[in-house]
Amino acid sequence: MKNVTDNQGSQEQLKNIGDKIDELGPWFHNIHLPDGTQTAPNHFLGDFPTFKWDNIRQHIPRNMIGLKVLDIGCNAGFYSIEMAKRGAHVVAIDLDEHYLKQARWVTEQFGMSDVITFKKMQVYDLAKYAGEFDLVLFMGVFYHLRYPLLALDIVAQKASNHFIFQTLAMPGKEEMEVPADIPFHERDILKDPAYPSMAFIEKSLAGDYTNWWVPNHQGVVSMLRSCGFTVETMPEDETYVCRKDPNLLTDFNTWNYSEYLSATGQEWEQEVEKKTRQKF
Repeated sequence: MKNVTDNQGSQEQLKNIGDKIDELGPWFHNIHLPDGTQTAPNHFLGDFPTFKWDNIRQHIPRNMIGLKVLDIGCNAGFYSIEMAKRGAHVVAIDLDEHYLKQARWVTEQFGMSDVITFKKMQVYDLAKYAGEFDLVLFMGVFYHLRYPLLALDIVAQKASNHFIFQTLAMPGKEEMEVPADIPFHERDILKDPAYPSMAFIEKSLAGDYTNWWVPNHQGVVSMLRSCGFTVETMPEDETYVCRKDPNLLTDFNTWNYSEYLSATGQEWEQEVEKKTRQKF
């Protein structure tokens, strides 16, 4: 009799979970819940993002106890959960309350609400967020941004060590030694397929009007370098595992810091005065 009761209880619990998944849908992350239920088992991409995680996971420390992680564009929380499983404390941000509701519920199912904090934020809001993170995940967001390099500059100030970056990119892996300077009358190099560049999508790509920018491979590498990151490896196409490199250009004083301050809603005039004084 007890087994029958237990089975009925388990079936009722599964039914309740299934109803909750339907209530919170549609889902873009197919998350395998602790009871074996999946949030999007018929995902058009397959078992997403598990198949991407299988390529990335070996490049992330197994023991992340005491580490702080920032998950930008967390969606339903797949990567946040995986980081928390390794012992990390995670701050996960997204601008869409629909996905944040999913993420909070999923986190409860894993019993991890005490180690993952979800915030409704734009990536640009991080400019005023105090603190740094040992690992920053910036995946599937860059090409949706109208102001992508500003966002990357902001994110670079939050990453103290490891950085995982994924973006939609142009076909090809052409690379080049980017010249230190381009003479004014020798700009033909800009037409080289390997020269760092981004295509602007004026209308729509894949039916999504928020797909604004598609960089080429060298463009990604060069932008990451300009923000202070060295690419260590590419575990799959369009995904870059990076590390903060103190030897690269990371000092805002070497470029127009006042522009950054103005773009992020901070006081900038004093910075201009400082540069003016340095000229004389």
